[in-house]
Parts: sequence; C-alpha cells; structure tokens
Amino acid sequence: MDKENFKLLLKKANFNKRTFSEYLGLKYQSVNSWGNNGRNIPYWVESWLNLYIDNNKCKQMKEMLKDSGVCK
Repeated sequence: MDKENFKLLLKKANFNKRTFSEYLGLKYQSVNSWGNNGRNIPYWVESWLNLYIDNNKCKQMKEMLKDSGVCK
C-alpha cells in the first residue's frame, strides 16, 4: 500500500495518524513515519482498515434496521 492510499483509508475510517496509533496502541512516531524515507507501511494495515470500515458500515445498517423496526 502506498502513502496516499493509507491516507485515504484513514480518512474513510475517520482516523488520523494520531487517533489510529492510539486506537491500536502503537507509537505515533512509528505510524507517522510509514511511507516516508523508505519505511514501508506494514502489510496488515490495508486489510485491517478495510475490515474496520466495513464493520462500521454494518453497524450503521444494523442500527438503521433496528430504528426502523425491521429487526430487533
């Protein structure tokens, strides 16, 4: 994953680098350096962010269905 895709996925997940690092218990300096000066973004970050985004969408749909009375 490149730096621009990382930024895009962070935005879709409603994270910035600081909140992402805090959420996962990582050092901000580490997350901030990803994609700079030859430091690769870890292989797991893209799939983790995509799953987090999808999970939030499912939670939102579940709440909408619950609020509409379709399910409990």
